[in-house]
Amino acid sequence: MSKDMLTIAEASGLIAAGKLSPVELTEACLARVETHDHAIHAFVTVTKERALADAKRAEAEIKASGPKSPLHGIPIGLKDIIDTKGILTACQSFHNLNNIPGSDATCAEALAKAGTVLMGKLTTHEFADGGPSFDNPWPPSRNPWNTAHFTAGSSSGTGAAIPAGMILGGLGTDTGGSIRGPAALCGIVGIKPTYGLVSRAGVAPAAYSLDHIGPMAWTTEDCALMLQALAGYDPKDPASANRPVPDYLASLKTGAKGLRIGVLRRWHEEDRKVAPAVQAGIDNAIKVYESLGAEIQEVNVSSLKHYAAAGFFISTAERAAAYEAMMLDSPEKFGARYRDRLIFGSFVTSMDYVQAMRRRRELLAEMSGILAGVDVVLTAGNPDEAPLIDKVPRWDNLDKPNFTMPFNLTGMPAICVPSGFGPQALPVSIQLAAKPFDEATLFRAAHAFEEATSFRDVRPVLAAVQAAA
Repeated sequence: MSKDMLTIAEASGLIAAGKLSPVELTEACLARVETHDHAIHAFVTVTKERALADAKRAEAEIKASGPKSPLHGIPIGLKDIIDTKGILTACQSFHNLNNIPGSDATCAEALAKAGTVLMGKLTTHEFADGGPSFDNPWPPSRNPWNTAHFTAGSSSGTGAAIPAGMILGGLGTDTGGSIRGPAALCGIVGIKPTYGLVSRAGVAPAAYSLDHIGPMAWTTEDCALMLQALAGYDPKDPASANRPVPDYLASLKTGAKGLRIGVLRRWHEEDRKVAPAVQAGIDNAIKVYESLGAEIQEVNVSSLKHYAAAGFFISTAERAAAYEAMMLDSPEKFGARYRDRLIFGSFVTSMDYVQAMRRRRELLAEMSGILAGVDVVLTAGNPDEAPLIDKVPRWDNLDKPNFTMPFNLTGMPAICVPSGFGPQALPVSIQLAAKPFDEATLFRAAHAFEEATSFRDVRPVLAAVQAAA
């Protein structure tokens, strides 16, 4: 396997053994950016000089005293709503074309302390919403499996860059599915951790009570390695949880035997019936888990529409509040999709918001009750393969509930893991969720499924994809 197609865990082991140079690895990733990003548009800013300097420093430090973490010398990227000292953080908006932060976001600082190599800032939807848009400062990201197709959003550049081999891991943000959506459509793993586990200080807000930061990578193990560096209390984030961080690798490889898995069958078979390939992935996952010794249960749950409706009103109102000043000052600087969403948010009443928050508490109690009887729940990550990028409706699927919002609404950790391919040879995914702060069990369940299937062995063939596109 080429250097740029290694997992974080593989590259980390080779670096620690002196068999791989962080500089070689970084140069291989930079070469793929130069060769393919003109078609994929994963990056807003490529920090080539910074990356090479980081890699050289990592190489010297490792030679002198060994790696300080499994991420030492690993090329990563940051979604472009995450502050980076001295580097443009534009949030894909004309409002922020001159925004050069004076300090790093806490999550960016944490990865830097772990010794990562910063490759650059990754494409997003405007202020993490309203895409794909073609009237923003940079073009939207395209799916590396077929560039005529969408990546989902809003962590679109991160979702595209990882399977393309431009980075080994990256950060996304997730307010209603913005980590798990791109993970599902781009064939990678993405976890939205528990609300409050990873600091949001220095990250542009979307909806305050729904926003999460989390890792995206090729495998579950890679995401666990990244979360180990990211998790922890930060007084700069008022929602940050002050609690010990467990060892996410300790039980990662202990298998699925004895796990109790609750299937949210109503959601993907009735409330939003998924495409046959997605259903096949879910059915296969159930069989795989049963063969590994897990206990499968069907659980009763409220309609997916209830979770989606509560989340929509909360998200819409909080986003409108976050960017009210910009809208009043210069609405013309927003792209049409996001401006429409902010205008819509101004029509959400205080009664709408309060009722949505009341319903939120009821649904949180329901999901907590379900998870009291099982270790993880299982449903779809996305209802189908990636759509054509120019066919995504202006309001996305506002009339249809998504599968990711319920776990933003409840704040519970959720992960998307590849479960196969559809008829267009594009990835499909399952989604697993667990109790608050039980990411270790979530990683264990996801890793067991990966190890029992072969979906992590297939990468997009970029040259053929670009020729076809």
